[in-house]
Amino acid sequence: MNRDVIIACDFAGAGETYAFLDRFGEERPFVKIGMELFYSEGPEIVREIKRRGHKIFLDLKLHDIPNTVKKAMAALSRLDVDICNLHAAGTVEMMKYALEGLTRPDGSRPLLIAVTQLTSTSEERMRDELLIDRPINDVIVKYAQNARAAGLDGVVCSPLEAGMVKEACGSGFLAVTPGIRFADGEAGDQVRITTPARARQIGADYIVVGRPITAAADPLAAYRRCVEEFVG
Repeated sequence: MNRDVIIACDFAGAGETYAFLDRFGEERPFVKIGMELFYSEGPEIVREIKRRGHKIFLDLKLHDIPNTVKKAMAALSRLDVDICNLHAAGTVEMMKYALEGLTRPDGSRPLLIAVTQLTSTSEERMRDELLIDRPINDVIVKYAQNARAAGLDGVVCSPLEAGMVKEACGSGFLAVTPGIRFADGEAGDQVRITTPARARQIGADYIVVGRPITAAADPLAAYRRCVEEFVG
């Protein structure tokens, strides 16, 4: 299995992002560009970070009618990122349309993964606010199975669900897991979390790590700690 640590570059603008990445010297970690940075800086931030030699997970979580998502994915496919995502709640049809839009004329495309439930969502919130009465684990597995049926490469889920996703969808179906904290760190606003070492044991393929690295006094040391605990 090829594991990797993805750093969530959840910064407000390009200057802060480039200054952070410069602290890594010759190392070129896999990075996540999310809504805040993409909406602030636009596609150019993706192009520049790609020019610097980084792999990119473009985390925009598309969720709309199938044809709109298809057209949006066609635009994103031109940015040459490595992973894109959408919300599995958009249905199998939407995910199929997304895959079609993301696939370039030569047949190549980034990996496409689906968000099952956000790591900030608890079962209580899902039941009380979203009116979903099934257990959260059942919902996540069903969403993962829908993503697999649509032809996607994997899902975003908390590390606590990675094992059950693998069991339901096969070992080759990717589990990309945020909600990572060091054992001696703070949970922040996420409720379904675990450590890099435990995520490895459970079966995650990629872990997405934000504040434990970006807010660290020495981000490079924190990143290397994550790699050591998760990749080995």
